[in-house]
Amino acid sequence: MRWTAILALVCLAACGRNEPARPGAQLSGLFLIRQNGRAGFVDRSGHIKIAPQFEEAGPFSDGLAVVNMGGRAGYVNQDGKFEINPQFDSGSSFSEGLAAVRIGNAWGFVDKAGKLVIPARYFPASRQPLMFSHGLAAVSEAPEGAVGFIDKNGKWAIRPQYEYALPFSDGLALVGMNGRYGYIDRTGKLVINPQFAEASSFYEDRAAVREGTRWGFIDKNGKLVINPQFDRARVFSNGLAMVAIGGRIGFIDHDGKIAINPQFDAANDFSDGLAPVRVGNRWGYIDKTGKMIINPQFDNARPFSMNMAPVQVGSSWGYVNRDGKLVWNPTA
Repeated sequence: MRWTAILALVCLAACGRNEPARPGAQLSGLFLIRQNGRAGFVDRSGHIKIAPQFEEAGPFSDGLAVVNMGGRAGYVNQDGKFEINPQFDSGSSFSEGLAAVRIGNAWGFVDKAGKLVIPARYFPASRQPLMFSHGLAAVSEAPEGAVGFIDKNGKWAIRPQYEYALPFSDGLALVGMNGRYGYIDRTGKLVINPQFAEASSFYEDRAAVREGTRWGFIDKNGKLVINPQFDRARVFSNGLAMVAIGGRIGFIDHDGKIAINPQFDAANDFSDGLAPVRVGNRWGYIDKTGKMIINPQFDNARPFSMNMAPVQVGSSWGYVNRDGKLVWNPTA
């Protein structure tokens, strides 16, 4: 997994994040690094725990991390030992005890013993990695085919009927029908009819939706609780949501009040009480009052996770702690 830059207008896209953690979030106390073109892992002190040796790697989830060796994907434990030998064309992180793996062009799911418990005959429902959330996974049976949801036995829990779907979040899943977006519950019941031109997943009981050219927020009853007024909007995280007004990025609270005035060129979500923001060409971090806690100095920056955040200097990535101290000097 290559580090990728995230700019404000990308961050403000309609896609919601995976639940319970955003993609790339570190969940284990081990942090993904690249050194001399190989991926490995360090601890919070910056000590190497798994030597850089993999062609690619993803963050740990459910105690395992997907890695690539010799062009094949497998899974290692926190000691760096293979629990599932490299054998798949590609793989994604574990979620709810299962991980999606690609065999040929199709995807199936393995358990933590490496057993293929759901045959590889499905395709992703969106650009997000295949994953289980709330016991269901959004899949299609053909590229660009109708989307439904399977259970952990690989059986259809909600028959394929949608053009698009995201994982369940806050008990509801975003689905697309006839070019409009709405929300279903785990039984497949439409609880908010497809009516929006764009929409996000629910987080913190709010979802961002677009009506006309402006974005606002609805509650889980489909009621507009923050009127459409923003050029773009993101999901809530740590009680605040990123919004764009006149080409500048700020943050609002659950009531729609401006908590941090739009002033940044780019930004990302709050996590661990801090958010990365770009001022000019440099990234730093603010707290929830808008105070700059780590001065803009990086070429790129990602959200904090377990009190560490990835930062980019040149083409290399490292980690800083909440004091802005480099715990792992940038490497590539």
